[in-house]
Amino acid sequence: MLKNIDPAVDTAVQPHAGVSRGGQPLSYNRSPRADLVPWIGRLYATGVDLPENYTLQSGLFSDVSCIRIQLRGDWTAQTADGPRQHARAALLFGPNTRVMPVTVTGSFLSVGIMLRPGSGHALRGMDTSQLVDRFIFCDALGIDTDAGMRQLEACDSPEAMLSALEDIFADCVKMHGGGEPDPVSTAFEYLSFTDPQASVADFAKDMGISQRQLERIIRRDFGLPPKQMLRRARALDMASHLRGVADAAEAEDLILRYYDQAQMTREFAELFGTTPRRFVATANPILTLALESRQARRLEAIARIAPGAQRPWQ
Repeated sequence: MLKNIDPAVDTAVQPHAGVSRGGQPLSYNRSPRADLVPWIGRLYATGVDLPENYTLQSGLFSDVSCIRIQLRGDWTAQTADGPRQHARAALLFGPNTRVMPVTVTGSFLSVGIMLRPGSGHALRGMDTSQLVDRFIFCDALGIDTDAGMRQLEACDSPEAMLSALEDIFADCVKMHGGGEPDPVSTAFEYLSFTDPQASVADFAKDMGISQRQLERIIRRDFGLPPKQMLRRARALDMASHLRGVADAAEAEDLILRYYDQAQMTREFAELFGTTPRRFVATANPILTLALESRQARRLEAIARIAPGAQRPWQ
């Protein structure tokens, strides 16, 4: 299953940024400028053309909070508060415990920011656990979202949009004092990228804190307890591989994170609502776009590829 995979593709989806070597949709995404690295993990701009009145069924699954600015398309998301439907809107999504079903009707354009864990607490005193599987309007963060969306809509390229988004976010950082995320959360994020089967007790010891302190910090900044957060990270890496948007050279390392095939299938099904085999056989373009952005972020963060370098799946 882990070798020579050929994940299904929805041929109706025409992404503006092109497709991977395996035909999977790609967004325009990159690392933030240097002064915003403490708070931003990734920025993206996703434009997709769909046939008129075509409704795309897919999902979202993120391990971090994301600012998603939807400039075009009619979206519905199945949240912890029930179904939420929006068209043009600027939203702050919390991280997910499992895949969040979403649909979008018509061609869509979305730009956004994947926040570093703890950014919300550092800048606004937010507890991420209160946003898990939910979203709120960005107006609640003190942002003039209508002016920001007009500024983005006036841009003539994906890069111009991301640069404008960085300027908007930089103003927010300045307005809220510029506090940086807890170094414990920053270190734990790196651990999730490199060794998600690591001992939580050993990590706490290495950081010089108790497991209870670690539990409090990670739940506040990641939305889940440490062990569940690492389990989620492991599954997201596996999903990225199954969708063909990961470094194929890591395939054997990914499978060795699980005791056996049965454990992998069971945990994957619990988080993604389907077996790995069915996941590969079903087109899932929106989820693939999100997984690809996260995996690009991960490979750059662990210095497996250089920032801005060609990714293994391109």
